[in-house]
Amino acid sequence: MQWACLLLPQLALDTALRQQPDPSLALVLVSGPAQRRMLHAVSPRARQLGLRRGMLLSAAQVLTGELVCVEYDPRAEQATRQLLASWLYGISSQVSLDFPHALALEVGASRALFGDWPAIEQRLHAGLQELGFRHRLVAAPNPYAACVLTHLHPRLGVDDSHLLAALDPVPIERSGLPADAVTVLTRSGLRTLGAAFAVPRDSLARRFAPQVLAHLDALRGLQSPLLRYFQPPDRFDARIEFEYEIDSTQALLFPLRRLTADLAAFLCSRDGGVQQFDLWFEHDGQPDTRLSIGLLAPERDPAMLFELARNRVDHLALPAGSRGLRLQAERLPPFVPAARDLFDPRPQQAMPWEQVRERLRARLGDDAVQGLGLRADHRPERASGDADATGKASPPVALPLRPGWLLPQPQPLHDPHLRVLSGPERIESGWWDAGDVRRDYYVVETAQGQRGWAYTAPDASAGPFMLHGWFA
Repeated sequence: MQWACLLLPQLALDTALRQQPDPSLALVLVSGPAQRRMLHAVSPRARQLGLRRGMLLSAAQVLTGELVCVEYDPRAEQATRQLLASWLYGISSQVSLDFPHALALEVGASRALFGDWPAIEQRLHAGLQELGFRHRLVAAPNPYAACVLTHLHPRLGVDDSHLLAALDPVPIERSGLPADAVTVLTRSGLRTLGAAFAVPRDSLARRFAPQVLAHLDALRGLQSPLLRYFQPPDRFDARIEFEYEIDSTQALLFPLRRLTADLAAFLCSRDGGVQQFDLWFEHDGQPDTRLSIGLLAPERDPAMLFELARNRVDHLALPAGSRGLRLQAERLPPFVPAARDLFDPRPQQAMPWEQVRERLRARLGDDAVQGLGLRADHRPERASGDADATGKASPPVALPLRPGWLLPQPQPLHDPHLRVLSGPERIESGWWDAGDVRRDYYVVETAQGQRGWAYTAPDASAGPFMLHGWFA
């Protein structure tokens, strides 16, 4: 089992349903001219109400009043195929879109990372269910056989020794052969692939075009026609259009969650993260509203991306109702997961610092969260200050002992039982900015056992001492 085929029998419908908060709606896709609107696809609920593909829209509206109509958009269907191909790229680097309504991927080389076919199948099945796509999954020695077998089996794995036994009962109508070849074969009494395989090659070569014999050989693995492999794009761009104007930010949460989940799936396929993405709120009659969301470090967790976007949207005042929501991401740097200890002492519900930092920035604003960084100055009151909140400043290799709490202003230290633990450390600096200091610092211990950092005038070891900070 070297290849897997993912058949998406209701891709266009699933594309529309996954954009609805309630997927159990009686939803139909509508196509055709304005004078003769027809149902292109119907949801399970609409089918229960008696609606069928090909029915006139006017007849469907007579049968039920709870109908939800969505215009069939081939471009949205194609964009969804591209999204799924990008997601499958996280499983295999060889993904093909050459088969109609299906995607093929090479899984033989993926076993070393993801396990055997049952493990890969379960991974794909769970991911597709989470993304909201009905599907069929079959693995076979070649992509052509896997694609044909998906029309008969929802989930199957076939190896080389059982390939012919699985292909023989396949009806010739579902073999993927051209329509004219299917007509000739069925009229000749060859109604299954097994019967077609039994016909001598010379006889088939005389009666049919070369592509018929080539397809039958490809199904059995006798030859392998080249496939075009998918290359994931360098940017993410997805859009959800609404049936009516949405004024409430609460109503935007579902499409926002769907878009951030799709972004996370796209990022996992690239083994990358996102450091900035833009949300575009589309309006009728006026320019779209842009909300740019920046992160301090690349991230790709869907829950975190949604939470950050949600906090920003909650503070956004839209000038008018929104008819669509678009998410664009172009800065997609490599993603490096935060290092964690094997025996992490933190409780399971504890949140990593990176997520806490980003949530605080989302709730309080980009400028409300600042980091503490070192400065190239020996004077204690000027040796540190505000920096970016990434916390990535590189400290010196050998940092001298400093207190954790530095007082805003030094204070006289009156303690007759003061004990000097270490020192002095001469600090003499600042002549260039009229802030010249010349002090001898000591680590001292008070009568109450408190450990402080105090200084005296140069060469005045007996005091008086000025307290500048406390050690923890």
